[in-house]
Amino acid sequence: MMTRLTEANIWQGPSHNCAFCPRLVALREDLRVSEPHWHNGPVSSFGELNSRLLVVGLAPGMNGANRTGRPFTGDYAGDLLYEGLSHFGFAEGTYEKHANDSLKLVDCRIANAVRCLPPKNKPTTDEAKTCRPFLISEIQAMPNLRQILALGRIAHEAVLRALGISLKQASFAHGAAHRLGDITITDSYHCSRYNTNTGRLTREMFFNVIGEVRQRLDV
Repeated sequence: MMTRLTEANIWQGPSHNCAFCPRLVALREDLRVSEPHWHNGPVSSFGELNSRLLVVGLAPGMNGANRTGRPFTGDYAGDLLYEGLSHFGFAEGTYEKHANDSLKLVDCRIANAVRCLPPKNKPTTDEAKTCRPFLISEIQAMPNLRQILALGRIAHEAVLRALGISLKQASFAHGAAHRLGDITITDSYHCSRYNTNTGRLTREMFFNVIGEVRQRLDV
C-alpha cells in the first residue's frame, strides 16, 4: 500500500493543455474548433481532498464532463450517480446538469482514471498508464480516505494499479468489496445509459452498492 502525503493541498491534476497523449490531444483540438464553448480539456476532480470516499469513473463523456468541465455532469451517468450520492448523504443541493448548479459533495470526491475524453469512450492501455500518476498522487493526497467506489472494471483495475495491488488480489464483480489495508474498494457496474438500458445495472442495484459504502463509513 502506498504512503499517504501529509499535505492535502499539494495535489495538482494535469494542465488544461496537457500534451501527454497524442490521440486525446488530437480529439481535444478538433472539438475546440467545432465546440469552442465546451470545456475540452482534462477534467478536474470534484469534491474535497479530505473526504473519506473517492468515486472513480473511467473518463469524461463527450457530452458530459468534456462539455461541462465537471465529472459526471451533463449526461445520463451523472443523473443516476448524483441521485444516488444525494440519497445517501454524499451530496446536497440541486443537480442541474451543469457545473454552476448548487450541488455540493459531502465527504466525497469524484475523479476519473483518465482525465481527458477518449474517442468512443475507450482509452487505450497506454493512455490509462500515462494518466495513472495523477490518480496515484490524488489518492496519496487524501489523508482521510477510507472507501473507493470503482465504477466499472477499467476503473477498478486503475485503482488497484494506483495502489500497487495485483489484479489477482481483487477481482471485479458488481457489489464486491475488497479490504486492502485501510482502504476498502467497492465495485459497481458503470452507471451508463447502456448498462441501465440493457438491464445490466438497475437503479436498485446501484443504490444498494452506495448504501453499503455508506454503512461501512458509518460504522
